[in-house]
Amino acid sequence: MRVLFLMLAFPDMEKSFNMYTTIVKQFADNGHDVLVLAPTGNELPTRLVKEAGVDVIRVNTLPVKNVPNFVKGFSNLLLPFQYGRALKKFKPHAEFDLIVSPTPPITLVQVITKLKKKFNCPFYLILRDIFPQNAVDLGFMKKGGLIYNYFKKQEEKLYALADHIGCMSDANIDYVIKHNPELDKSKLHELKNFQILYDLQSKPSDNIRKKHNLEGKFLVVFGGNMGKPQQLENVLALAKYCSKYPEVVFCLFGEGVQMKNLQKLAEQQGISNLVIQGTISKNEYQHFLSSCDVGLISLHKDFTIPNIPSKTLDYFNVGIPVLASLDAATDYGMILDNSNSGLWSLAGNHDEFANNFDKLYQNAELRKEMGANGRKYFEQNLTPEIAYQTVFGRVNY
Repeated sequence: MRVLFLMLAFPDMEKSFNMYTTIVKQFADNGHDVLVLAPTGNELPTRLVKEAGVDVIRVNTLPVKNVPNFVKGFSNLLLPFQYGRALKKFKPHAEFDLIVSPTPPITLVQVITKLKKKFNCPFYLILRDIFPQNAVDLGFMKKGGLIYNYFKKQEEKLYALADHIGCMSDANIDYVIKHNPELDKSKLHELKNFQILYDLQSKPSDNIRKKHNLEGKFLVVFGGNMGKPQQLENVLALAKYCSKYPEVVFCLFGEGVQMKNLQKLAEQQGISNLVIQGTISKNEYQHFLSSCDVGLISLHKDFTIPNIPSKTLDYFNVGIPVLASLDAATDYGMILDNSNSGLWSLAGNHDEFANNFDKLYQNAELRKEMGANGRKYFEQNLTPEIAYQTVFGRVNY
């Protein structure tokens, strides 16, 4: 099968990995002829490269990460033209049997429409962000406004264009059906988040805690985007509560538009048990996680869309328990409860958040049990092999 992947968040496959690189690799490893279109991530010109044996057209786009929302929106609007031009230039005679693309973005609908018609092939949508409603929830966009109406139409076109739509959870499926009653429900099915398995025996010989000057500490970690959707003020409140425990340290790794603001708020509030650091390599991050005690999840209280945070993959993968602060719409808490892999409370309920922390902090056996349960859940549900079988099974039923 000849498969075209249209991606946005797609690191160099030689240097790192994420959910999307792993599904691409699964298709390639199973003998499919794969081509990926993805941003360059830098100022290099558009080019065709080989990454881990896979053809990748790296497209020079405007910045789409860590920029103001109006810049991000404009960048996304240009993507279909840039991707279409790059494909025509570097693979003018290519033909495809399947097109796969995740959200974000939703603006690739124009180029997907042309390609699907040209090759008469199915389109599989990996639905991860439901836009523009998530922007409305966070106050970035006004529902019913001109910009909202434009993106809503793009969303509707994308869903109608897709032959198969893989959603994160049952609640995610129900949400899409409720808000898109005209959509063919048979397109929708569950495609959980996925990631390659971490070798629990592969911890580096040097002490990773020593490298970060955190020996003898109880480490609570958060990794990923630091933006408004994460509402990390809840984490700051918990860190402040935990100042009574001298050995507890909160480690935040990643990037995002709220990163500097969080550092400023921590200084203003005199929170000294908090370490905020930029992104480190994926392998080093996983090694660090494997030495941590608790993994943090934080979702904004105003979300009306059921989200399943992908950073859970990292926590479950290395076998540490999850402590979550969640919105009321998500069924993520149900996943934690059913797998007995963590504790959760509603965002803004600082007392319950702190109580749940105390339960984990004071009970090493509970942490060990929940961490092991998360790892088991990962092995049974969240591997790229399972995701590949789900996608391939749908397009070949």
